[in-house]
Amino acid sequence: MGTQIGSLLTKNPTTYEELAGKVIAIDAYNTIYQFLSAIRQKNGSLLTDASGNPTSHLTGLFSRTCKLRDANIKPIFIFDGKPPQMKERTLEKRKECKQLAARNYEIAREGGDLEGMKKFAQGTSCITPHILKESKKLLELMGIPWMQAESEAEAQAAFMTLRGDADLVGSQDYDAFLFGAKNVVRNLGSTGKRKLPGKAAYVPKNPEHISLANSLGQLNITREQLIDVAICIGTDFNEGIHRVGPKTALKLILRHRDINTLLREEKKEINTCVSVEEIRDFFMNPPVTTDYTLRWKKPRSDELFEFLVKKHSFSEKQIIKNTGILENKARGESQSCLGDW
Repeated sequence: MGTQIGSLLTKNPTTYEELAGKVIAIDAYNTIYQFLSAIRQKNGSLLTDASGNPTSHLTGLFSRTCKLRDANIKPIFIFDGKPPQMKERTLEKRKECKQLAARNYEIAREGGDLEGMKKFAQGTSCITPHILKESKKLLELMGIPWMQAESEAEAQAAFMTLRGDADLVGSQDYDAFLFGAKNVVRNLGSTGKRKLPGKAAYVPKNPEHISLANSLGQLNITREQLIDVAICIGTDFNEGIHRVGPKTALKLILRHRDINTLLREEKKEINTCVSVEEIRDFFMNPPVTTDYTLRWKKPRSDELFEFLVKKHSFSEKQIIKNTGILENKARGESQSCLGDW
């Protein structure tokens, strides 16, 4: 879920045309969860192949990635490594939420409530080792680079923007900014509108670009102070100050300049199993790696066809069409490199 600082940041609409030629470091877990939650049948169950194996993650990953490549965008997918110990409480809460959603799903199923089934099924989404293995295999067959982060994928993605190896981080969460990401693109792959949960209403949902420097300038704070604001609200590593939201947290940090002074002078407490300094230090100096190679290769078309069509019952026509897009982009980039050389 990450931290809820989004309302404080300066967001600007963007398009695929504006993102053309950019390298985008994408939080793989974040993206796959989107597919597992959104790509479902009317009764809430995942899409499956002829053998009953789930394919929602493959459907979303293949379609989204081909769309990005068709727009001349270069994605790299980053998978989470070992979570920090201080994230254990958050992970346990997420597990409890999934268990509750599973129970509610069964209640809805027994009552024949299709809308309720789909709603609660989304909350049960879980990335299994099998889903991870197949997602990585699909990316390899498509010629798309992926890497395993030391710890948090967003920390690694942010590091790559700081290093100049990526232009933007692609994620729905805002934690990347706390890790120092220069630029983030949200709603990647979305154009049009999104239905509000449980309501017959829609809101616009299009790609948006957020610059850390611009946002900090608008707020008149530093990255370290943004981290303090996030800690006040709550992060994956701590609960926030009771009844303190984004606007209040910003006002408090502007008034006291740092969170320790705020806690002391306002006589506030933060419910956390580690110190504020440990949380801040993790955001400022997270575990990352330089052991990666960014190469967008020609797809292994025959193996890709075998994997998606023969093994997972995908449409032959659709796979051939999209594989052609991957081949054309890889060929064009190769020729461009040769020409530059």
